[in-house]
Order: sequence, then C-alpha cells, then structure tokens
Amino acid sequence: MEILSRDEYTSGATILIDKPLTWTSFDVVKKLRHLLKVKKIGHAGTLDPLATGLLILCTGKMTKQIESYQAEEKEYQATFTIGKTTPSFDLETDFDSELDFSEVTNTMITKAAKELTGAFMQTPPIYSAIKKDGIPSYKKARRKENVTLEPRPVEIKVFEIMSVELPKVDVRIVCSKGTYIRSLAHDFGQKLGVGAHLSQLVRTRIGTYQLNEAWQLDTFVDRINSQQ
Repeated sequence: MEILSRDEYTSGATILIDKPLTWTSFDVVKKLRHLLKVKKIGHAGTLDPLATGLLILCTGKMTKQIESYQAEEKEYQATFTIGKTTPSFDLETDFDSELDFSEVTNTMITKAAKELTGAFMQTPPIYSAIKKDGIPSYKKARRKENVTLEPRPVEIKVFEIMSVELPKVDVRIVCSKGTYIRSLAHDFGQKLGVGAHLSQLVRTRIGTYQLNEAWQLDTFVDRINSQQ
C-alpha cells in the first residue's frame, strides 16, 4: 500500500501493519495516533501480544468500516506444541501440566484436525479481553478468581497440518470471526490426550487483505516522518 499524506489519513484511510511481537494491538493504535496526529483511529481485530501478523487499522471516516473488516474470514499460520499446557493456552503463563507424547502418531494428529474442522461451539480462554461482569476476564484470571465463559459459535473452514516435528505441529487455519486459535490449540491437545498450547501465531490474511501487503511498523513510521 502507498503512503498517504497526513491530511488523507486524517480524512480517512485503511492501513495494513505487520504487528510486531510483544506489542498489543492497542500499542500500534496508540503509536499511529501520535504519529499521524489523528483523533479517530482503531483496529479491526485484536492480535495477542505474542502473535504477529496482519493488523488492519482505520482512520477518520474509514473507522465506519471496522465492523465489516472484523466480520471477514481470517487465516493464520500457527505452531501447536503438544504435551504441555498453560492456563492461558499460550506462552503468556507458565506451564501447568506435562504429559508424555511419545505415542502420538501422525494418524492421531490428522484425525484430531479433522474433528476440529467445521462449525462448533468454542469456549474462549479465560485469559482474554472478553468482559465478565464488566471486567476483562484476564484480569479476573490473573487474580485467581473463578471465571466461566460461555461457548461461542465458530467455524474452522481449513485445518491443514503443514508439518510435524514433535512436540511441534505447524498448522494453517482458515476460520470465522471470533475464533480463538489458542483455544483451538487447547482443544487439539485434548483430542490427542496429551494437552497442547499455542507457541507461535501469525495472522496472514483478513478477507482479501494479505500480510505481504502490510507495512513493517518501523518502515511505516520512517516513511511518515520523512514527509516532514
């Protein structure tokens, strides 16, 4: 995508950014709000801090399109690591169980992926931003409070096993809005009987927008600053 003028960003634009590792999605919004000096800016679909990949941001009048972007199909490449689990279903929290995975076979892995393909009800991780009694559930989870989240309808359109080098299983996922890949990793581990967690995640597509069209954040910042 081309770099626009600050006035064009103020009026309204769509920006594709490859979110850096450890940044929150809001960190990127905050950075670009200050950089572009825009009042209206938001993102279309949260990526966890330990995930990277395509983040769509909208400014000005284009913020009206955020909901339509959020509703689009998503595609991810991920690594599920079997044999160990965490409360957050990823590496944000410490391991809380470890099981022997030596008897897990490729046939079992293929079967688990097939069973998790299609439409079903998925329970979100308690370490998520979903609000419970007006408070983000991750805050309650960190305080060791009991948190119960209701299952939500999701659709896994593609669950492709890309490579297996146990304990790591690399996958490609195409899914509907609202899918938690962390929860999918957890469910995958349960199907195998040894547990699993999400150890790496990259969002590669949102609707027709591809990651290879996105700006690296540092490059975008430099290009905008060079306009001054």
